[in-house]
Amino acid sequence: MSAADARTVAYEWLKQHQSLDVDFGLPEFDDRLRVWRVALLARHNGREPIGEIRVRDGFVVHSTNVNLVAKRAGITPPKARRSSPSATIAFRPVQSSVILGDARSVLAEIPPGLAQLVFTSPPYYNAKPELHETATYAEYLSLLEDVFALCHAVLSEGRFLVVNTSPVLVRRAHRQSSSKRIPIPFDLHHILSGLGFEFIDDIVWQKPEAAGWHLGRGRRFAADRQPLQYKPVTVTEYVMVYRKGTDRLIDWNIRNHPNPNDVFQSLIDDGYERTNVWKIQPSQSKNHPAVFPYALAERVVRYYSFMGDLVLDPFAGTGTTGRAATDLGRRFMLIDNAPQCFEVMRSNFMLRSSAFRWDDFTYYGSTL
Repeated sequence: MSAADARTVAYEWLKQHQSLDVDFGLPEFDDRLRVWRVALLARHNGREPIGEIRVRDGFVVHSTNVNLVAKRAGITPPKARRSSPSATIAFRPVQSSVILGDARSVLAEIPPGLAQLVFTSPPYYNAKPELHETATYAEYLSLLEDVFALCHAVLSEGRFLVVNTSPVLVRRAHRQSSSKRIPIPFDLHHILSGLGFEFIDDIVWQKPEAAGWHLGRGRRFAADRQPLQYKPVTVTEYVMVYRKGTDRLIDWNIRNHPNPNDVFQSLIDDGYERTNVWKIQPSQSKNHPAVFPYALAERVVRYYSFMGDLVLDPFAGTGTTGRAATDLGRRFMLIDNAPQCFEVMRSNFMLRSSAFRWDDFTYYGSTL
């Protein structure tokens, strides 16, 4: 039994047994009870949940008396249902592109709602000095705020922004100073929330233990085991998931997608990640000192977009997001301001598929 089936059963049952004007939430399957739980939302009460219907094997096995709940809460049903025009979703048929330029300048010229997923890994402040262009941490956060504000405008309603980042270790300058850990993900959360993104999930990318020893963190404690000097070896990064703020439920984007066949073809097979801890080997590249692995990009693109969607990466590096998007039948827009990264992406994608033409790769600015 699917979520759509559960919703239909709940709707038919409600027509016969209740009179309060309500909407339905997204059906969720309860593994413990083995039922579909369909939340009931009162239209005249700010769409606040006031009950639920439980469905098993095509039958309603439990329901809340929403009329009684509303009466006790002092809610007065409206005299007539308010009608609103049905919203439609339309995607612009733009081609995949690789763009050379500053993300702030490029995104400012892109039409609103063009992208259906934003996935990126911003340059890690001070982890690799050659990767960031800011003099202070405050300026670094200001850069990210500018870029993600533009991403918010470019992203379609109710779609997802996924950011891979982690606290950064700044090594001590000399023996009399101490190293510092900069909490980039936690500072970034406040920025994204203020821009109108709704926090959804914190996924932990776990690397093998040996992947963190090169930073030197924990060696002092390992040598003498003194309390207060304990510092764990860092083997995780965050994959922070946000949704562009909207009053619409997630299933609105599913039910109103302009290409239902793309939705069907995008269903996730068995073997998907069931927890928020993803164990993935890190990657290395001679062309970029801080690439994220293809497996990470593949999971994010698969779980948070449909076939045919446009996936945007404003800090594209060598184009891992574009590779995953192409392999999964999505389009991409990759932006980076480093000429060497642009050349790598342009070369890689032209070699990967004869379907790409030279004109598919957009030059932005006059660097090349």
